Amino acid sequence: MSYETKTDETVTDGAQDGPGDRLVRIGGIVFLVGALATLVTVAPLFLKTDPFPPVAYAVCMLMGVGFAIAAAGVLQSIAAQRRAARGA
Repeated sequence: MSYETKTDETVTDGAQDGPGDRLVRIGGIVFLVGALATLVTVAPLFLKTDPFPPVAYAVCMLMGVGFAIAAAGVLQSIAAQRRAARGA
């Protein structure tokens, strides 16, 4: 009995990213940091402890910043695909 391995698998590294892919990835990470900060700052309200200083609430704004960065990456990718379609 012989076993064959697939040789047509593609391994992607950062070198083959399309336009906007890196912005989407960075935006997702920034969004997750903001979401985690939101959970941390809301927790004292439920645990009946002292709230965090206002600077901690400012970190929650990273959710919106991350969303905007990811949206910019998506728009950049759309623009590149449209340019490629017009050129073809």
